[in-house]
Amino acid sequence: MTSDRARYDKATAHLDAPLAIVDLAAFDANADDLVRRAAGKPIRVASKSVRCRVLLERVLARPGFAGIMSYTLAESIWLARSGFEDVLLAYPSADLAGFAELADDPKLAGAITVMVDDIAQVELIDRARDGGAQEIRVCLELDTALHLLGGRVRVGARRSPLREPRQLADLARAVTARAGFRVVGLMGYEGHVAGVGDSLAGRPLRSRAIRLMQAAARKELAARRAETVRAVRAVVPDLEFVNGGGTGSVQQTAAEDAVTEIAAGSGLYVPRLFDNYTSFRGRPAALFAQPVVRRPGVGVVTVLGGGYPASGAPGPDRLPVPYLPAGLRYDPQEGAGEVQTPLLGSTADDLLIGDRVWFRHAKAGELCERFDTLHLVEGDRVTATAPTYRGEGRTFL
Repeated sequence: MTSDRARYDKATAHLDAPLAIVDLAAFDANADDLVRRAAGKPIRVASKSVRCRVLLERVLARPGFAGIMSYTLAESIWLARSGFEDVLLAYPSADLAGFAELADDPKLAGAITVMVDDIAQVELIDRARDGGAQEIRVCLELDTALHLLGGRVRVGARRSPLREPRQLADLARAVTARAGFRVVGLMGYEGHVAGVGDSLAGRPLRSRAIRLMQAAARKELAARRAETVRAVRAVVPDLEFVNGGGTGSVQQTAAEDAVTEIAAGSGLYVPRLFDNYTSFRGRPAALFAQPVVRRPGVGVVTVLGGGYPASGAPGPDRLPVPYLPAGLRYDPQEGAGEVQTPLLGSTADDLLIGDRVWFRHAKAGELCERFDTLHLVEGDRVTATAPTYRGEGRTFL
């Protein structure tokens, strides 16, 4: 890590901090590892975990990657107009103007697949058509949560209301019967497996409990997903894809015969929340640097900014982590501040005004909402600068 710090400092010496970088060697190595774990099944890149068109293009040019999983309809339309030809919108939308644009443009309608889990969403799209006659490509979402104790305990995100195979088949039948719509895919995101680390430092009992839960969840879901795919294919024999997984469960999901493609994105940047897995080890690729602006006392430095919490249930694990130099920690009375952040530790005494502290964000693409450019580092040089979505004036949520 010391050599990484020296490289990053040298590469960005001509730039003022705060700044963000992506180490391209680490990014590419992480991409290769995702492909290895997917074992021949294509990986659809989750754009919200990247939020940089240059890097989306880079990874999609590599063998083993195909298509984008987007997060808003406006983003989907922007990406399709930018030349991305296969965009799966992973969340339902209520963007009436966007649906009118989609239904009126054959290029967009051919490139974008929208997500539904309720016939009311289909009716909303129909009302929004505004005369547009293009056929809308539809993906159905399966609830992947694990239910225990007869359903009294739920483990997993609250996403789709559709849990049973017959419910998905019924919705497929209702959508297929409606003029102007075609069911082309099925998706299930097992976030309680793919997005929850199973090796928590200093918490062996909890780690074991998570591993037991995830093993049970994978077994239950594999059987239910296979049954669901059979039920939906009975209604839609030419179903184009079945999407599943996430960075933390690539190899397990890829092993399911019913799944045809894997979704992943965070594994390209490897933010701090992906340190706690037994199934893979990635290389931190996306970092940001904050400059030291104060030395309040022995064992303390203050950096400019740094309060970039991640989404999700609030807690210390949602904060960026001081990464380089090693040995720094937050002041528990202040945490990460919007304008300044004090950092404690003996390492602080080696830092001078103007030196940099390198951080890792808790999540992946959310870092790009704080910076308008990513400096792309190769070795000890910045070889290119790429705009983030924010840098292109696009803030979709």
